Amino acid sequence: MADKPDKTNKLKARLPRGLADRGGAEIAATRRMLDKIRAVYERYGFEPLETPGIEYTDALGKFLPDQDRPNEGVFSFQDDDEQWLSLRYDLTAPLARYVAENFDALPKPYRSYREGFVFRNEKPGPGRFRQFMQFDADTVGSAAMAADAEMCMMAADTMEALGIPRGSYVVKVNNRKVLDQVLDAVGLAGEEHASRRLTALRAIDKLDRLEWQGVEQLLGEGRRDESGDFTKGALLDVQQIRFIKDTLFGYLASGQWSHVNVLANSTRPSSDMELNSAGQFYDNVAFTKKLSESLGYGSIGQHGAAELSEIAHIIEAAGYGSKRVRIDTSVVRGLEYYTGPVFEVDLTFETKDDQGRPMRFGSVGAGGRYDGLIGRFRGEPVHATGFSIGVSRLMAALQHLGKIESKPEPGPVVVTVFPDIPIAHYQRLVAKLRDAEYAPGKKIRAELYLGDGKFGAQMKYADRRGSPCVVIQGGNEKAKGEIQIKDLILGTEIAGLSKDHDDYRKKQAEAQFAVPEDKLVDAVRDVLARHDVKWS
Repeated sequence: MADKPDKTNKLKARLPRGLADRGGAEIAATRRMLDKIRAVYERYGFEPLETPGIEYTDALGKFLPDQDRPNEGVFSFQDDDEQWLSLRYDLTAPLARYVAENFDALPKPYRSYREGFVFRNEKPGPGRFRQFMQFDADTVGSAAMAADAEMCMMAADTMEALGIPRGSYVVKVNNRKVLDQVLDAVGLAGEEHASRRLTALRAIDKLDRLEWQGVEQLLGEGRRDESGDFTKGALLDVQQIRFIKDTLFGYLASGQWSHVNVLANSTRPSSDMELNSAGQFYDNVAFTKKLSESLGYGSIGQHGAAELSEIAHIIEAAGYGSKRVRIDTSVVRGLEYYTGPVFEVDLTFETKDDQGRPMRFGSVGAGGRYDGLIGRFRGEPVHATGFSIGVSRLMAALQHLGKIESKPEPGPVVVTVFPDIPIAHYQRLVAKLRDAEYAPGKKIRAELYLGDGKFGAQMKYADRRGSPCVVIQGGNEKAKGEIQIKDLILGTEIAGLSKDHDDYRKKQAEAQFAVPEDKLVDAVRDVLARHDVKWS
């Protein structure tokens, strides 16, 4: 008697924390979204680039926002030659390595876009994953603020190409030099304060997630999260913290509202300005002037304000007003390598969370200028600026707005099999379908049933695959030179009709019908056209 298998030792199937599986519906929806983003990037002249998911650890650098984890936020391992390798944590650091390695062969400026998964060795939580997808575009080799302005305009164009209406998003722009001056003013200047300065910067960047109370704790002694883990703060005192709050989120964060009369007889994009109930518009140009005056002549902050002023004038000349792009000193990016303008795309429409409470999606993309990152490899500054979209977060927002189809694509046409007919015959039928177009440049997707189920099981399989129709040819049909076509979509529609109804009998005849074998392709095309079936 054979021994029974020991089920107590079977391997448990389980997914690691902070990771997620993706099914066909999500993959198809993501592909459709990425196609629209890619079209905008290519319209701006960016070309595709792909870099590997693994880089030398020292090439990636230590720029992550969270360094309270092993390996400082990255997944690392040692190769057999004792070199340390890491999974990429973003798409920018690998780009820097690629450009430095191929610098002389690349055109300057070099404009590329990249898409792919990145990995963070961070503590997972709701909406925080260890693997997620990004879609980036970067210009390398241009010091002009026009390159940063273009990133902001492209970000706005991308949101609208995805169906997010104007007024439901805003591209917010600040400058790291303005932030540097604020941090200098609270005593964090100099190399001896580099660690605390970075801690403060990353604390401020968490405003959307932790709100001011959490940020205040991280600027001070530190913060203990819901799980009990403690993150050490920047150790600033109450007066220093108040200065940061009042400067970045108080007086300056209120921006500059000017009366609409200012727009009269001007070439400024008056129809694209953010308006308030007092007959005023959010004035990017006036705000950069106000910002410059408040920061002191010749200071690093004033230099940053001058760059923001240039961006404001460029975007307005191109027709982009403050309804789409806005200078906003509350924007802080947590990555250490930013050196100039920084920007993020916020979705401003309100929705509700799982408990029915009001919430906003917030930031779905961000970027900025990083003039020092590539220079680490070359020993000289290389100007660069870029923008990155968080694909998963943006996908959730588009699904909420109903702007992207979240249903799976139609399954393939399934050709059923019968044991009394050689499988090679059915394979010829499938090949004939796969070689045929149902629309110009679009070929029919078809699949031969390869399981061992009887006819009923094959029909259940086709239904679970979401097939539009099945092809049936048993011995009787083959003897007549015929094929049966069963329209599964129409069959589902008539399932709820009364069998005595005339409409039911008419549609039942349309739902399954016989055609000569040489008319197989035409019959399948008719079913696909009847239901407007399309595959991407």
